[in-house]
Amino acid sequence: MSTKDFIEKDYYKVLGVPKDATEAEIKKAYRKLAREFHPDANKGNVKAEERFKEISEANDVLGDPKKRKEYDEARALFGNGGFRPGPGAGGGSFNFDLGDLFGGGGNAQSGSFGGGLGDVFGGLFNRGGGAGTTRTQPRRGQDIDTEVTLSFTEAIEGATVPLRMSSQAPCKACSGTGDKNGTPRVCPTCVGTGQVARGSGGGFSLTDPCPDCKGRGLIAEHPCLECKGSGRAKSSRTMQVRIPAGVTDGQRIRLRGKGAPGERGGPAGDLYVVVHVGEHPVFGRKGDNLTVTVPVTYPEAALGGEVRVPTLGGPAVTLKLPPGTPNGRTMRARGKGAVRKDGTRGDLLVTVEVSVPQDLSGKARDALEAYREATAGEDPRAELFEAAKGA
Repeated sequence: MSTKDFIEKDYYKVLGVPKDATEAEIKKAYRKLAREFHPDANKGNVKAEERFKEISEANDVLGDPKKRKEYDEARALFGNGGFRPGPGAGGGSFNFDLGDLFGGGGNAQSGSFGGGLGDVFGGLFNRGGGAGTTRTQPRRGQDIDTEVTLSFTEAIEGATVPLRMSSQAPCKACSGTGDKNGTPRVCPTCVGTGQVARGSGGGFSLTDPCPDCKGRGLIAEHPCLECKGSGRAKSSRTMQVRIPAGVTDGQRIRLRGKGAPGERGGPAGDLYVVVHVGEHPVFGRKGDNLTVTVPVTYPEAALGGEVRVPTLGGPAVTLKLPPGTPNGRTMRARGKGAVRKDGTRGDLLVTVEVSVPQDLSGKARDALEAYREATAGEDPRAELFEAAKGA
């Protein structure tokens, strides 16, 4: 990415969120757009694939608090794509190159800012800075975004799943050099930097990828037939990835070094996995706790008793109902919930639901009629009406 591209790209606009959006709002916007434009859902749609890349790039920056801070600071300095001189700068043109701003060792006369912006942009795009840095040095591989769907039980207990990923990797035919003989030469136009300065008016210049070497810093005298001299080729691989226990729906997991391979000995990028969790027919989830609703009979609720309750993947537990347990009361089975980050478990929250029989035998009906006669003087709604009058 060129400096100009970075300055002018509005990641907030890409995700459709305001600049003061919370982390949760950014996460929600990314998930919605990623599902809409994911390549698996838009096979053969080049525009959707490009849009997905833009969304992933924006989320990689805005979804990381540190990168987002650096990005906001850089945007504040450059405004809408142009350098804003500080107070007392005067009204004339400024004869400096933005390369000085991104360098690490200038002085006040050269317009250098002591490497501060070099750190900002280096942190965002792993480019580093300084005049001595060239694209012919080792380069970090791209980060990869993917998604996986787990069952409810797999999310609670953890699972190892196969993920098939496609990314750009060094061409195997030419070992990433782009030259079929493996002997590319340094680009004379950019002298191996991969970038050229371009005047944009106002007395300063911006940098763009070198048009001759396409930003690689190298030119293949004998272009590789497989990668057409680019040094990169599409690579597909299947990886067994361990999803930790206790993940939640929509959680984004970062796996360091599991992304696309680097170039010329550079480190691999990272793999970001967005987890989707299916529903369970019996259990629900509330934070680190699992939830379950257990039906009980009226005699059990009124007289008390012991009730067996199922657990997820383990033996049933027995809970003691105190006499007079009301409908909707929630009890707790400790240590039977989801796995926490520290390895301990949450609880199972058991909600009692009094079951009303639809069909009664003659004996049961007689018993209920006798109960009704025995409690004829009681009105459970008396306090309700009294409270309504006094309100």
